[in-house]
Amino acid sequence: MTRLSVNINKIATLRNSRGGSMPSVTFAAVQCQKFGAEGITIHPRPDERHIRYADALALKPLITTEFNIEGYPDPRFIDLVIDVRPDQVTLVPDSPDAITSNAGWDTLKNHDFLKEVVAKFHSAGIRVSLFVGTDPLMIEGAAKTGANRVELYTEPYATDYPDDPEKAIAPFVQAAKVAEKFGLGLNAGHDLSLENLRYFDQHIPNLLEVSIGHALIADALYIGLEETIRRYKECLLKG
Repeated sequence: MTRLSVNINKIATLRNSRGGSMPSVTFAAVQCQKFGAEGITIHPRPDERHIRYADALALKPLITTEFNIEGYPDPRFIDLVIDVRPDQVTLVPDSPDAITSNAGWDTLKNHDFLKEVVAKFHSAGIRVSLFVGTDPLMIEGAAKTGANRVELYTEPYATDYPDDPEKAIAPFVQAAKVAEKFGLGLNAGHDLSLENLRYFDQHIPNLLEVSIGHALIADALYIGLEETIRRYKECLLKG
């Protein structure tokens, strides 16, 4: 069964909109795990507009499943991750002012930089995943940096899925095969939802983990967090 990691950034966005500590990102993480999530994902950005760096430190002792920290590997982020030592770090090529991740790494142009950063995290005992598109050359390039996994950027799939699911999934199936060829574990995330998740999971071989935040938290507003997590996990039942 593919693991569900819940991205709790949107909980922090709501908290930060009024200041204070409500809703609590730590309580939300504990509840997500209680309701069946197999992991918690956060993505601290330099301006701390949602998850704060202090949140990462506060969450560490509360995560009993898998802790995944996403972000662009600038010096401050690298120091934070090595300090917290999550189970996994997912490196994204976002600029500081990006609203959300909108592209994968060019692992060829950034090979030397990524190889150095991957080695730093490996020395701290942290698994490394690189956020990539479906281009086979970029996936091969990810393998050459020493990364353990790739996370496929699934926004194009989510956009095309309503009109033509088969066409939407095709490049991701191929990408999964390339990842397997080069010995990379496979994660996926971005705009996956109750509408498109089951189809994606059923067609992508060797998918280990999906990271879902925006759609899942939005659904929880209507049907509650526990029921929402149950439904997302149901989408990940093979067969």
